[in-house]
Amino acid sequence: MKNKKWMINLAISNLLLVFLGVGLVIPVLPPLKEQMHFSGTTMGMMISIFAIAQLIASPAAGYLSDKVGRKKLIALGMIIFSFSELLFGLAQVKAVFYISRALGGIAAALLMPSVTAYVADLTTVAERAKAMGKVSAAISGGFIIGPGVGGFIAKFGIRVPFYVAALLAFVGFILSMTVLKESEKTMDINPEATQSSFLDILKNPMFTSLFVVILISSFGLQAFESIYSIMATINFGFTMSEIALIITVSGILALFFQLFLFDWIVEKIGEMHLIHLTFFASALFIAIIAFTGNRITVALSTFVVFLAFDLFRPAVTTYLSKHAGDQQGAINGLNSTFTSFGNILGPLAAGMMFDINHFFPYYISAIILLGTGILSMLMTRKRKQADF
Repeated sequence: MKNKKWMINLAISNLLLVFLGVGLVIPVLPPLKEQMHFSGTTMGMMISIFAIAQLIASPAAGYLSDKVGRKKLIALGMIIFSFSELLFGLAQVKAVFYISRALGGIAAALLMPSVTAYVADLTTVAERAKAMGKVSAAISGGFIIGPGVGGFIAKFGIRVPFYVAALLAFVGFILSMTVLKESEKTMDINPEATQSSFLDILKNPMFTSLFVVILISSFGLQAFESIYSIMATINFGFTMSEIALIITVSGILALFFQLFLFDWIVEKIGEMHLIHLTFFASALFIAIIAFTGNRITVALSTFVVFLAFDLFRPAVTTYLSKHAGDQQGAINGLNSTFTSFGNILGPLAAGMMFDINHFFPYYISAIILLGTGILSMLMTRKRKQADF
């Protein structure tokens, strides 16, 4: 395909636009809650509905990406996301807000595996790590830039960021339809060969074991990440501005590693060793947070934990894409499904544990991540022995 790098960057820019759109609306959610007189339960449901819709739609979206092509799914995801943000901006009743969030989850399900598979189609194995680092950087970059831009735009009205997000996604849809070219690998796939791919993948011990690791680790990661702000405020007395600074610095650090160092790290130690390292590092530093009273130690440990999280995700995606063959969409769809499942259960468990003891989410997250690291090492060793 001509202009391969340009096409890769265009596909990745769609993810940046979507997550920039997601980030734009973060600062206006508290005033929107007050304006609409919504309860905390309602706001929590909005988060859950997005994740549940993404969970349900991801396997089918990944399969369709292999069957009908990446471009169509990417374009469809962009236009659905655009409509969901517009609908959220116009909504006046709870049900419409919920519908909007469900559509947003479906859009994310269409986009994530399709963009990842598209990038995998257009890269060699040697180029894969650098490209997947860019995919993760687009997501991180959107979350970093979005809230600041959204806070500025919100000065013109708390609904305006939703309209801006809708416009950005619509621009992405137009570019996807008019400029993006379907990958040659997708066009060469035999449709009959993909009909049994979903079951074949689940029967493959290599993929199944890794999906189990993804599920458990996502649960542990979200148990820590989802209520980090609350725990940092109550347990260590951080102000909201201090928490925002910690998260922003963590995001910039992750962005730097994903863009400039991720492929070098993978080249030196490999994806699986990096995955093991992220598990053990995050478990260790979450434990340090749980047992220290020093705020500087907490802040520095948080940088390491969030960096580990942000290196784990592209490491898993890169590893899967290198072994996916012609099933890039289906496998990335399942990756998204198991991640979403952990993302749903993690915050619920963290909230319940926090109500019992304010430090329980730290303890449980550290134990789960340590256990997952050991489990993934054992699986890797067993797989190597089987190869011999």
